Amino acid sequence: MTLAPLTLPEELLLLALDPVRGRPRNNSRHLQWGLAGAALAELEEAGRLTVERGGRITVVNPLPPGDPVLDGALAALPAPAKQRRGVPAQRWVQRAGRPVRELCLRRLVARGALRRESRRALGLFPYERFPAGAVDLVGPVRERFAAASAAGFPDRRSRVLAALVWATDLDRKILAGREHRAARRTMKRLAQELATAHAVERAVRADKSSGGD
Repeated sequence: MTLAPLTLPEELLLLALDPVRGRPRNNSRHLQWGLAGAALAELEEAGRLTVERGGRITVVNPLPPGDPVLDGALAALPAPAKQRRGVPAQRWVQRAGRPVRELCLRRLVARGALRRESRRALGLFPYERFPAGAVDLVGPVRERFAAASAAGFPDRRSRVLAALVWATDLDRKILAGREHRAARRTMKRLAQELATAHAVERAVRADKSSGGD
């Protein structure tokens, strides 16, 4: 059976998770916001919403795309009849980050790409980790991202993903070293130009300014 293509949020999550430790390599809260931003970008590309440069989301077509992750994200936005000025994108990614993350995790666990393991810190505090599963989706995602970087992020999908990698402080985890400085500069520029990534970048920057990281 052919698996459905990965969504942008799933690709970003696979790039962020350490496949052995099963924990994000960046701030988990910032990653969640990036996942929500990635869902917005997918829905925008599918013609379900628009994201203005000013940072407001307007749903233009409430028909679910037929993907569990994207359907869940779209359902978290108000229907067109209930919108007046649109939803502030920065506020939405902060609010929707956790549920979008859970939708991605469920899907990737069901695909066998991740394993859900329950642990307790100090024997008391429960937490979960998600190491790589039997189905290798992490390797292909990393290879595609490396190839896109080498090619200068030639298509819209790779540009959005690159922008979100930078916005969530994953760039130096994925493209470390001086030889990737030009690529990281490109990613920074994209994060400031693309509306969905810019909303995430603003949320992360505000959180850092308030001492959240």
